[in-house]
Amino acid sequence: MKEVNPEETARAYAFAMWMNAPMPMLTFFKTMDVARLARISKRTGLKFNMLMCWCIGKAASHVKEFYMLPVGRKLVQYDNLAVCTIVANREGGVSSCDIPFSDDLQQFNADYLKLTGQVAESCRNHDLADSMVIGTSALAQCEIDGAVGMYSGVFNNPFLIWGKYKRRLWKRTLTVSFQFHHTQMDGAHASRFLENLQKEISGLSIRQKRWL
Repeated sequence: MKEVNPEETARAYAFAMWMNAPMPMLTFFKTMDVARLARISKRTGLKFNMLMCWCIGKAASHVKEFYMLPVGRKLVQYDNLAVCTIVANREGGVSSCDIPFSDDLQQFNADYLKLTGQVAESCRNHDLADSMVIGTSALAQCEIDGAVGMYSGVFNNPFLIWGKYKRRLWKRTLTVSFQFHHTQMDGAHASRFLENLQKEISGLSIRQKRWL
């Protein structure tokens, strides 16, 4: 990661326009077809949330705006992405866990299981300061129509929230909210990311016979 001069990037205008805005975050909603993920999860035993997180990282890796983030009053460029998931810990609370994104789903799954297990037991957050972290919160037991993330003014990271997927005959749908800082990306970039996410979900293929 390194600080960059906003004037030397494609985000110069957005930086000037939105860094001083009292509420610079935008939230998009999209209903995803997650029938394939649900089938794969059931067939292989892979966690549905892990598969969602990997698809999010994969979709984001094809949008260059994800590698740049306003941090404080600076614009920072990153070489790596990570996906954060919220973990229920052994004390009955929750902790956050950053998973380094890997193109290799098997490696991502191994890291996911190892790190979330460590966080659940230790009750301590696992943070990756050298990666651009995409936040997620899965309310897997809750039937919600959508959620807007809280903007604290401290963290500018993109954030996705979803609840329990809906079942109707053979269909499985999931409404996802995506919050992002307008300095980091515009609506067109966010829309492309959500389109990428649906493509990654629909096109996911599992060939390995042994995972867990």
